[in-house]
Amino acid sequence: MGYSVPRTVRANSDILKAFPDRTEEEMIHLTGIKERRYAAEDETATGLAVIAVQHALAQAGMKAQEIDGVIMATLIPDQPVPSMASALARQLGIPRAFAFDLNAACSGWLYALEVGRAFICGGTAKNVIVVTAELLSRITNPEDHRTAFLFGDGAGAAILTGQAGGHRLHHMGLSGDADQFEAIQRPGGGALCPIPQADGADRDRFYLQMDGAAVFKHAVVGFAEQIERTLTRENLKAEEIAWIVPHQANERILKGVSRRVGIPYEKFVVTIGKYGNTSAASVSMALGWAAEEGIFSGGDRIIFCSVGAGLTFAGGLLVW
Repeated sequence: MGYSVPRTVRANSDILKAFPDRTEEEMIHLTGIKERRYAAEDETATGLAVIAVQHALAQAGMKAQEIDGVIMATLIPDQPVPSMASALARQLGIPRAFAFDLNAACSGWLYALEVGRAFICGGTAKNVIVVTAELLSRITNPEDHRTAFLFGDGAGAAILTGQAGGHRLHHMGLSGDADQFEAIQRPGGGALCPIPQADGADRDRFYLQMDGAAVFKHAVVGFAEQIERTLTRENLKAEEIAWIVPHQANERILKGVSRRVGIPYEKFVVTIGKYGNTSAASVSMALGWAAEEGIFSGGDRIIFCSVGAGLTFAGGLLVW
């Protein structure tokens, strides 16, 4: 596995210039975020994905030419058509690999892991890259205090293979709650509203929009349910779990989940303080960071969990 982030660090102090009535302490209390990374004009999501994949291939001791397919999870590809997965396959030198994008918002990487796992188990492929890259800074409204502090940019990747050895990925549980469709949206940019009006009157439709209260309520319950369902599915008890690697949504949400499931917060891998919420990339980035830091031990049971726009839910077990 591997991850990558842009060069530029964007601190809370930079964003606070637009909100003179807000303070650093307040923002950290509300989100747990101190800084995040923003891509420069010459940085692309595909470029970050290439770096993350190269790190993953190096760790796996594999060459790109051994890869059969590329599954890209993202909610904001560099361009709508062709898929960003195809652009990545070309840059990696594997133009004949199957390649497609998948959008399940913040749960995207876990959805993509399950698709890749199913392809390998079903015989469609032997080795698959599951990668995600998000440049949320490009669609974050700098004048909206509800979202301006939350989002950042980054990429993460994993190599899935059916071979012996390595870390064992178990079945991912996937579900959703489409009744909460309006909770997190970016209405503009699709077929209903493809381009902004010339006078910019509908500019807000092209930024991420969020009902914070609804998201908080459903996210705490959704995260907890995914952890509990994974424990039940794997016939495990909470005390048998070494680590939780969650979507980095909000520190208060994650602490609420910890209390709800009875797993100490010290067992949660948390990177939101320095990278912010990077949507589909956040679980892969947190996993990649933790692996590089060497915090996992052989045999550790690790639970992934995520809640994303839609709403989408995902959770499952990895044995280190």
